[in-house]
Amino acid sequence: MSDRLAVLAQYLLPKQALTAAAGKLASHRAGGLTTGVIRWFVNHYGVDLDEAVDPDPQSYLTFNDFFTRPLRAGARPLAEADFVCPVDGAISQFGPIERDQIFQAKGHRYSTTALVGGDRQLAAGFVDGAFATLYLSPRDYHRIHMPVDGRLTRMIHVPGALFSVNPTTARGVPGLFARNERVVCVFDAAFGPFVLTLVGATIVGSMATVWHGTVNPPRPGRIREWSYGDRQIVLRKGDEMGRFLLGSTVVLLFPKDTLRFDPVWAAARPIRMGERMAEQAG
Repeated sequence: MSDRLAVLAQYLLPKQALTAAAGKLASHRAGGLTTGVIRWFVNHYGVDLDEAVDPDPQSYLTFNDFFTRPLRAGARPLAEADFVCPVDGAISQFGPIERDQIFQAKGHRYSTTALVGGDRQLAAGFVDGAFATLYLSPRDYHRIHMPVDGRLTRMIHVPGALFSVNPTTARGVPGLFARNERVVCVFDAAFGPFVLTLVGATIVGSMATVWHGTVNPPRPGRIREWSYGDRQIVLRKGDEMGRFLLGSTVVLLFPKDTLRFDPVWAAARPIRMGERMAEQAG
């Protein structure tokens, strides 16, 4: 199937209904059937269960338990770097934000304001800053960790579509990451604010954070926001901050003159959580 046809088919699919159904099935305890699905998934996608705390497929009561499995101690050592990769996956795109425009794929850009749910004041902090878009495939470890120390100040749940976020769709759907449902997490760091956005996708049953638990569902169809200015929720570099129930994408925003990405970084390059991502600028 051509890229164009693959993308066109997604416009026609009942994405919300498929996602709701997938979420229910993934959380259902079905005994041997659940184990069989997990074994198929491991073999089909080449999942390395040896890295998991529990490598036995039979030990997981639900598919979600398997999908969000923790890794054994030492599986992802942290690099000696100012900023580390927050996820396992691949680099979709990264680089400078041009005024307020983020590069998605050839011929496609979207604004920081759109990404964060329309908050122009928040987006203004990232004019001419830097971004990184990181794609998590089905085979990857699906917990998200902190790239740098930060204090949580806000969380915004932005409703939206549920297109796939694979590279083919990124090339074919304009403004993909600012159209899909997403959870925008705003942190204060030593250098100023940064944003870590969890972007939903088709059959991503839900997204969760360590301070809130499951954010979606519910999906009320309106922007929801939580403020944490009166709380001291501080997460250190490498700490878990959230997880996807089925795969998706993370988009990071940093202010101008904050960091220099590692010279080995390139679009489509595989990454692992804890690797060197960047050093502080200046």
